[in-house]
Amino acid sequence: MAYLNAMRPEDLLAPTPSGVCCKPGGFFIDPTRPVDRAVITHGHSDHARAGHGAVLATQETLDLMRLRYGDNFAGSTQAVRYGESLDLGGATVTFRPAGHVLGSAQIVVTCKGTRIVASGDYKDTADPTCTPFELQPCDVFITEATFGLPVFRHGNADVEIGKLLHSVALFPERAHLVGAYSLGKAQRVMALLRQQGYDKPIYLHGSMEKITRYYIGRGIDLGPVELVSGAKKSDLAGTITICPPSALNDLWARRFPDPLACFASGWMRVRARARQGGVELPLVISDHADWDGLTATIAATGASEIWVTHGQEDALVHWSQSRGLKARPLAIVGYGDEDESDGTAPGAT
Repeated sequence: MAYLNAMRPEDLLAPTPSGVCCKPGGFFIDPTRPVDRAVITHGHSDHARAGHGAVLATQETLDLMRLRYGDNFAGSTQAVRYGESLDLGGATVTFRPAGHVLGSAQIVVTCKGTRIVASGDYKDTADPTCTPFELQPCDVFITEATFGLPVFRHGNADVEIGKLLHSVALFPERAHLVGAYSLGKAQRVMALLRQQGYDKPIYLHGSMEKITRYYIGRGIDLGPVELVSGAKKSDLAGTITICPPSALNDLWARRFPDPLACFASGWMRVRARARQGGVELPLVISDHADWDGLTATIAATGASEIWVTHGQEDALVHWSQSRGLKARPLAIVGYGDEDESDGTAPGAT
């Protein structure tokens, strides 16, 4: 009869205009506005904002926030290891790997027999640059839905990297510019290139340097890396450069010989979107779970209740309800794609 004493999920976590709030613990998960106490899932700036009183996150996430916002991004900080549990006002909080980017975590909140998992952003596919996703059984699963439509099936990232290398071999006179978000995607593309034997220097837009150097400092082998600013135009033929997506159509791209625009993103599954952005070589590589990954994860958690946040909420809610699960959208505004104009603002796709 223990279930009779279990806390109702909505009394443990509740959506508010500032994000999901833990009532017993007095904290918010990935708050969209400054709060007294924040638990942060990962370093992308639509989830990790400055101005909170106290921040709990993995060491990598805290470091990445510091790189972006400066030393005084929060009143105080506390690093939490994967598997470590903390008691916050009677609620137990545990960080588990989310497989999204370096340092990303799912937040497991338990209290009085109720277990809720807030996924943050996650993917269930291999990534050489971060700790793999770990499935967490729970009563309630709060899932993202960035690619929560059946059309989004990302496929094999290695195949997409193969397309890039084939194009480089086919057009040795052209410079290949790969648009990729600064945190996670850029470093994953580089690591995947190395896994397929590409051993030449990979060039970087200057705004990519800080985060990439941080990854290298954390032991992620990305091979030889050079800044574009130190190279002559004639030397860039046949090379690969990683840059913010916004740079693909910028004056900056004119420094390359006959640049070929590529874009690594789950959104490249929609060919019209690639054409609209002037992308010649779309690469379907995402750091989010696709439709199959989302639905398989929901089923595997064993959760009887699903809360869906940021992205294609309605389709995933409908899918969950059709399987006999209680499901609802949270409709919290503030998560999603973001501007990468300064290069240090990590992207979300």
